[in-house]
Amino acid sequence: MQSRTKQTVLLSAKVLLSIGVLVYIARGLDLHQLRTTLLTVDPAMFLLALALIGLQTFILNGRWELIMRSLDVSLDWMAGWRILMISLWFNQALPSSAGGDVVRMWLLRRLDVPWAQAVKGVVADRFTALIGLVALMVVGLPLLLSRVNDHAAILAIGGLTVAGVVGTAVLLTLDWWPKRIITIGPIASLVRFGSFVRYLLLQSRGRELLFGSALLIHLMTAAACYALSVGLKAHLSILDAFVLIPPVILLTAVPISISGWGVREGAMVACLALVGIPSEKALSISLLLGAISMIIGVVGGAIWLMSAERGAYSAASAAEAAAGSPDYGLRQAKEASSKP
Repeated sequence: MQSRTKQTVLLSAKVLLSIGVLVYIARGLDLHQLRTTLLTVDPAMFLLALALIGLQTFILNGRWELIMRSLDVSLDWMAGWRILMISLWFNQALPSSAGGDVVRMWLLRRLDVPWAQAVKGVVADRFTALIGLVALMVVGLPLLLSRVNDHAAILAIGGLTVAGVVGTAVLLTLDWWPKRIITIGPIASLVRFGSFVRYLLLQSRGRELLFGSALLIHLMTAAACYALSVGLKAHLSILDAFVLIPPVILLTAVPISISGWGVREGAMVACLALVGIPSEKALSISLLLGAISMIIGVVGGAIWLMSAERGAYSAASAAEAAAGSPDYGLRQAKEASSKP
């Protein structure tokens, strides 16, 4: 009961944050102009952006396949893509307290994949994506310094980048730290996981494809935003898109709102304002990107409705798994692989 109450409170807080940020942004805008801007987007550019985000799902699945293979889990490509699409339905289209990652783990268990491998594979996939995002921000930081004069914004984005680099370095080198530190309960659970991610990036057979796909996926999101800006005549250069969209993606990934709504819009308006994009145009790009994510999610929803597993799914048990999976998963994940 306490767990369910906690889930309800957390979900309510996320909903309120999403709505609150959207209202805060909208109150200073001309809503009629915003509606006109949204309706005048070039259909061809919208479809191009939709195609880019749709193509991402295949690359995402390929990356995940590489990770699962490193865990000695053989996952049929189409089965993996189907699971991924269903998880996007839960991530993008539903205010679920369980979330798509937990559903992905649950579906893997239905395929008799051990819990440890299921958790480790999904979490490693997420963390690999984060590393790719941090790498792009590191590359883009000098370009940001040369193109933006707002010192507060540079400090904020630079701080995010440094935090990402430090956090990544800490996790990947935890097993090198003094034993009196890494044997502490929560840290001990992360040590083997960090060494596994390091193995994926530096020693695994598909490491070039793995890291390359992590970069490509975020670049495709930036390209989709650029296509939308062209469709809206927002005059966002492709270079500015590749520099400013990664920080937006990073902030959107923080799980404090419903599917990133509100946080994404606030970050998009703030970041694109640095290169002179009007708030109505920036907000329109973000809303259209959110709409595309919803469309992809609905496709995943259709797959879910036709899936045999739907009858065995329990929202209550999934929510319970979501509450308990991080500690249990990482505790079990350290036993999932003997690779250094």
